[in-house]
Amino acid sequence: MPSLVPKLVTVWQEGYGWRDLRADAIAGLTVAVVALPLSMGIAIASGVSPERGLYTAIAGGFFVSLLGGSRFQIGGPAGAFIGLVAGIVEHHGYDGLALATAMAGVIMIVAGVLRIGVLIRRIPHAVIVGFTVGIAVIIAASQISELLGLKVEHEPTALIPKIAALGAALTTINWATVAIAALTAGAILLVRRLRPEWPSFLIAITAATALCVALHPEVATIVSRFGDVPRSLPPPSLPAFSMEKAIVMLPDAVTIALLGAIESLLSAMVADKMSGARHRSSGELSAQGIAQIAAVAFGGICVTGTIARTATNVRAGSRGPMSGMLHCLYLLVFLLVAAPLVGLIPLAALAAMLIVVAWNMAEKEEVWSMLVAKNADTAVLLATFLLTIFINLLVGIVAGILLHIALSFVRKRATAA
Repeated sequence: MPSLVPKLVTVWQEGYGWRDLRADAIAGLTVAVVALPLSMGIAIASGVSPERGLYTAIAGGFFVSLLGGSRFQIGGPAGAFIGLVAGIVEHHGYDGLALATAMAGVIMIVAGVLRIGVLIRRIPHAVIVGFTVGIAVIIAASQISELLGLKVEHEPTALIPKIAALGAALTTINWATVAIAALTAGAILLVRRLRPEWPSFLIAITAATALCVALHPEVATIVSRFGDVPRSLPPPSLPAFSMEKAIVMLPDAVTIALLGAIESLLSAMVADKMSGARHRSSGELSAQGIAQIAAVAFGGICVTGTIARTATNVRAGSRGPMSGMLHCLYLLVFLLVAAPLVGLIPLAALAAMLIVVAWNMAEKEEVWSMLVAKNADTAVLLATFLLTIFINLLVGIVAGILLHIALSFVRKRATAA
């Protein structure tokens, strides 16, 4: 099927030379510098150890680029999955997450073969904005304890119990942690303002780490919380399967597949607008499905196309999927060579980075314009947002779509009358 042909094949057919490889090598290195701290921070925020984020970017990201239907897509762990993954890990452990992710991979492969990607792209814009803002709130809430250095005995993933637990722990605030987080966020914003082409996340986190090494403040670091980061990929193995467990994990698998499909296709569309290319949605979905299975086979978490890293790839002069594959190899080299340095990173610095990510993904202008309009989109936006943060993502998306359909029907009937 032509719609499933990887873009890598297309690029090679067009002619791929040494100049293209050199451009992709530079673009891949640029993306790897951005992906390095993000992958670890997202993993930690998702309730797993930091190396699982790197495993995801390396193994899952490689297959996204190798087999995907987008010329410039970069795959890896995404902030959009933080609340979802944290909830699954809390209730079912990593084994449950691995099984749900592998099942989601199968669902996405089937969706790609059946060309369901066209339907995914027709999800109402108000629904997408609603759940995106909801995810941003969930990400920000998940980082409060790390930002303030709170000692929380058990931090629930549900928003209201989480806020209650955080409020009860406010007396344990660590001002050194607050200072590190504030300095990191300030450095990110300063670099973006003065030198937007520089890797602001890596620069800020490196500076925060150097400061902690020099001053030895009492702040939590990766090594103090998780121990040493492994210096290699684990041997591949598929998650344990049983029909009973699969039935339990099916709703989570559907949610992972749906969110992964939406995020990856949105990211591919952004790359198309920036580059003038055109992605193959069916091939992209199938590749994302294979990447999900590969990611958990190597000990990772959910993988998807990432808008910020994909945009960075395009701006860095990528010529095709080789840059994404090389970005994975760069991350692997870092894991092999410099893993001990990772342990020195203060968790407050990673939390500050994710707060900036949440702020950037909140689509504030879109939200304001829809709220001011006071029309059907306003209702759909609010319903999707509130259900996402107070119940779960799947309920928010489904309810938002159904409400959009119902309001559209009512409007058409009213117009016809």
